[in-house]
Amino acid sequence: MSPEDTTPQGTFKLLYFATAYSYTKKHSEDLSAPLALSMLFDTLEERYPGIKANVLCSCAVTVNLDYVDLGIEDTTVAKNQGRASPSIIQVGDEVAIIPPVSSG
Repeated sequence: MSPEDTTPQGTFKLLYFATAYSYTKKHSEDLSAPLALSMLFDTLEERYPGIKANVLCSCAVTVNLDYVDLGIEDTTVAKNQGRASPSIIQVGDEVAIIPPVSSG
C-alpha cells in the first residue's frame, strides 16, 4: 500500500461532488467491496435516506475515472465507448458521484 493510499483493506473509495457532498456532508468515504454496481444507489439510500430522489437520480457515476452506466451488465459493451462496463465495484476502486454540471 502506497503512502497516498489510505483506503482500508476490503473497501473502495467513494467520492462525492457538489450536491452529493452537500447532501452527505462528506467529500469521500470508504465502503465495503466488492459491491454490485447496480446496488450502489440502494446502499447510499440506506445510509442517506432521500438521496436517490434528491441527488442521485440526476448524477453520473465513474469507476476508476471511467463513466459507467448503472443499467448494463459487464458483458454488454457500453454504447459509444467500445468497452465493457464493470458490474462489480472491486476492492481498491475509486468511485465518484458526479452531479450535473451547468455552464453559463
